[in-house]
Amino acid sequence: MNAIQTTNLTKYYGKSRGIEELNLTVKKGQFFGFIGPNGAGKSTTIRTLLGLIKSSGGSGTVLGFDIAKEKEGILKRVGYLPSEAMFYSGMRVRDVLKFSADLRKANCKEEAEILCQRLQLDTSKKVEELSFGNKKKVSIVCALQHKPELLILDEPTSGLDPLMQREFFEILKERNAEGTTIFLSSHVLSEIQRNCTHAAIIREGRLIACDSVEKLSQTNAKRIQIQGNVDIASLENIRDMKQTEHGISFLYGGDVNVLLRVLAKQSVQDLSISEPDLEEIFMHYYLDGGEE
Repeated sequence: MNAIQTTNLTKYYGKSRGIEELNLTVKKGQFFGFIGPNGAGKSTTIRTLLGLIKSSGGSGTVLGFDIAKEKEGILKRVGYLPSEAMFYSGMRVRDVLKFSADLRKANCKEEAEILCQRLQLDTSKKVEELSFGNKKKVSIVCALQHKPELLILDEPTSGLDPLMQREFFEILKERNAEGTTIFLSSHVLSEIQRNCTHAAIIREGRLIACDSVEKLSQTNAKRIQIQGNVDIASLENIRDMKQTEHGISFLYGGDVNVLLRVLAKQSVQDLSISEPDLEEIFMHYYLDGGEE
């Protein structure tokens, strides 16, 4: 059984596109990244999976539960962190955490204390007194304190400072090592590259790639950096040309031997050939439709 499985999952808001014919598989135990800019359909996908909004077509299961018919079964077993959380005013942080635990009929006091300590969250403060980052911490503890078998996290690190981001991902890695499946939606590509084993890229409501992060990062293109005054007008398959302080940098999808023959006739002070990072791969999918 997969943690998440969808077949042609579709959601329209009237005539406006949400997601279209999404076929997504997340296996149990994966640390899975869901990549796309704002408006690509990430939050729509998540809310549809949780049964919070009704799909317009297709089907899906979360932990074996049908997203259209068994929403309660899903919500009992999932820890969900929305991109923007809202709390009842007047409540203190400890009251919010207990309220969340009571909704699940669980005693989460011990785990909540551990999480609050690690995230440096003051439970005595009222929620309306909290900064955006501290409100995000409250949401994180609410999502994690009952130790769910699946975590669905929508832009979880927005508002967290770098130290808290690092601690947060340490917690997620520990949970994943214990068997928790993690579905992380983000537009911060470095988060996906550093932490996820598998990922899917969504563009305009459609999946355009889904594989291991390692395979998604593989491409025929190489990042070429040249120091010197060189003429590469005769080369084909060049993208993302940039002028640097001492030369040029570009993505090259052609034969490296052809590149070297062209450069051998010129005055090259230094040459670097490297694999592009995930951000460059992402732009490759977005700007070129994923074609080499």
